[in-house]
Amino acid sequence: MSEISRESVGSKLNAPTSPDILFTINDGDYRSRWRSIRVMYFTMFLSSVGFTIVITSLWPYLQKIDDSANASFLGWVVAAYSLGQMVASPIFGLWSNCRPRREPLVCSIFINLSANIYYAYTYLPKSNNKFHILMARAFVGFGAGNVAVVRSYVAGATSLKERTSAMANMSACQALGFILGPALQAFLSFIGEQGFTVEFIKLQFNMYTAPALLAAAFGIINILLVILVLREHRVDDHGRHIQSINYTSEDINEEETIDQVAVLTSNVLFFVVMFIFAIFETIATPLSMDMFAWTRKEAVFYNGIIICGIGFESIIVFLIVKVASQRVGDRPVLLAGLAIIFCGFFILLPWGNHYPKIQWADIRNNSLRSQISEAMIASNSSVEPTGCPYEQTWCQYTPAIHLGQYITSDILIGVGYPACNVMSYTLYSKIIGPKPQGVYMGWLTASGSGARTLGPVFVSQVYTILGPRWAFSIICGMLVMAIIFLSSTYRRLIAFSVRYGRAVE
Repeated sequence: MSEISRESVGSKLNAPTSPDILFTINDGDYRSRWRSIRVMYFTMFLSSVGFTIVITSLWPYLQKIDDSANASFLGWVVAAYSLGQMVASPIFGLWSNCRPRREPLVCSIFINLSANIYYAYTYLPKSNNKFHILMARAFVGFGAGNVAVVRSYVAGATSLKERTSAMANMSACQALGFILGPALQAFLSFIGEQGFTVEFIKLQFNMYTAPALLAAAFGIINILLVILVLREHRVDDHGRHIQSINYTSEDINEEETIDQVAVLTSNVLFFVVMFIFAIFETIATPLSMDMFAWTRKEAVFYNGIIICGIGFESIIVFLIVKVASQRVGDRPVLLAGLAIIFCGFFILLPWGNHYPKIQWADIRNNSLRSQISEAMIASNSSVEPTGCPYEQTWCQYTPAIHLGQYITSDILIGVGYPACNVMSYTLYSKIIGPKPQGVYMGWLTASGSGARTLGPVFVSQVYTILGPRWAFSIICGMLVMAIIFLSSTYRRLIAFSVRYGRAVE
């Protein structure tokens, strides 16, 4: 290792020095730092796969193993993941500030893979299966609380100049997981609902359990990479490698504080972005089954393909965002992303005089015949009703959403969401500056998790009772308020070093 004295580093970089900090320049350190960052990319990728690999099959799986599950309960199941993540994120973030990051990462990944195995066995209990799915998804989410550790590690291991690119790369890996998860689910749907049984471990291997087991296998690979490859690295805003214990920064003093208004604004905007996307991913399967009369298997397969396409689109967006943010800055990209998401949901509003197909519309006017027919259908498990359930009264007077509207909306949301996502936490990490970011990133992740907890519950209730027109109109209103809020705090959303004159925006 070639070590450079504090005096030479200070003169070469024209920056203040501290007597308890040693700066080093070493090719091995640089390679090790980027290997470790790439392990974090892979961890984010697998976290995304672990969530999306079951999301399109969750609703039909609930219907299959527990007849009492309805669309409202689906909202709670989807929210359980985010609730678990919300609770865990500050805990893992604080842990990573005090101890080597390998510890919270290994612990969280182990919880995640164990919960996926639990999910694969939720069909076994004789009753209350839906609550077992709820618990399994909550523990999967708790394990996913390591996202705060991943983001704080990448923020701390990159210079200010490297950070937007690194965050965009991490988001691209997240999007790749977003692609691969539904794609794997779509591929595994060919196993079918029956599949086969592994008797000695009492496991049904089918299109619903196989994705969770594959996610558990990915978790084992992730643990091995964290143990064998990940090393602790930290650099300052100028990219100087720092070796010290409990390092904060030589660039910060007591008079220089973090702009808490900017921190709060970033958390609120991230909450809105994640809330709206949680609504989108929750409602996709029930909406398509109601509007297009798809069967459970068709909904899993077609939505898997659509989400896969959105993921590919997101990767392209991340590449464009890296260039755009360098040319126009982070804030305009965030503002444009919110406007595009608004257009996506506005297009999704129901219009026209065409109405969705109603389940059993030909028999609902004859109560006796309806009771007999439904009893016959219940006794024949091979018959699957399709269309908009007549219990949802809005199906009878709300115009249908056309497939063209649905796909156009998917494309626009697939552009706006990734831009908002990466810009939200890139800006946030720059606002915090040189302080350790584990706890702050924990709160940001908790904010997003809270949104993903409330979003599915909100949309499942509003959609079931009032229908898509009310649900999507409320979302459009939220986006307008978010754009106004961002505009009013626009000047405060700047990097810590820019705020105190040590860098130029």
